[in-house]
Amino acid sequence: MTTSSPIRIVAYAPRWREDFATLNLEWLERWFTVEPIDREVLGDPETHILAGGGHVLFAIDAEDRAVGTVALKRESDGVYELTKMVVAVDLRGAGVGRLLMQGAIDAFQACGGKELFLESSKQLGPALALYESVGFRHYPAPRPGSHYARADVYMVWEPGAG
Repeated sequence: MTTSSPIRIVAYAPRWREDFATLNLEWLERWFTVEPIDREVLGDPETHILAGGGHVLFAIDAEDRAVGTVALKRESDGVYELTKMVVAVDLRGAGVGRLLMQGAIDAFQACGGKELFLESSKQLGPALALYESVGFRHYPAPRPGSHYARADVYMVWEPGAG
């Protein structure tokens, strides 16, 4: 499936704050359990992502609706976690995730990032295939200091490996 309307990737704006939570909660409730760390971050992305030097991006459709989102959470100097990536149910498989991924990688490179990692689950085959296709490589999981009980995949982006 491909999208019939143009999708643009934009930086966080307060008007899409509720969409950040709604899209992610729907996905988490469908596949896993919403963990306390999820509620903290989704309830206040300004404090938990943006204030620390991170980014939240949105995929916006032609009707000006947020149909996907992804975040880069700054862990330390130059180290970012790719997190909270989700696409609306009706557009999964339509290329929106790839647009979000490219936007996240562009933002990571623009801020001079040195390491980009993510945590995921073996249950999410299409997502893992996307990550691998853009250059994420598998490392032993869980990641030291992981916040997520559901994470059994740990990947690091290696430019040129995709």
